Amino acid sequence: MYLVIFRATIRNLDAEYHQTAARMRELALNEFGCIEFHSVTEGNNEVSLSYWPDAASIQAWKAHPEHQRAQQLGRERWYVSYSVEVARIERGYRNPPLTV
Repeated sequence: MYLVIFRATIRNLDAEYHQTAARMRELALNEFGCIEFHSVTEGNNEVSLSYWPDAASIQAWKAHPEHQRAQQLGRERWYVSYSVEVARIERGYRNPPLTV
């Protein structure tokens, strides 16, 4: 499993941002195999964590035209700066454990 960590310094989050963010979450989870997606904003900082089954899913997501447009709007309007890190998860634990 992979983890994508998105961190940003917020410039301005307008109504279009909130609509776009909801759409991006929907696409990631329903069309690109994203397993979980969590986002937190505190002050002018945003952190989003998304969990993916493989690197190919992340690449497909990154290349999707709607996501590319959202990235462009982020650079132009919503964020002062941002970073993206991709990590491979070697091991994980849950308490209580998941039951199947």
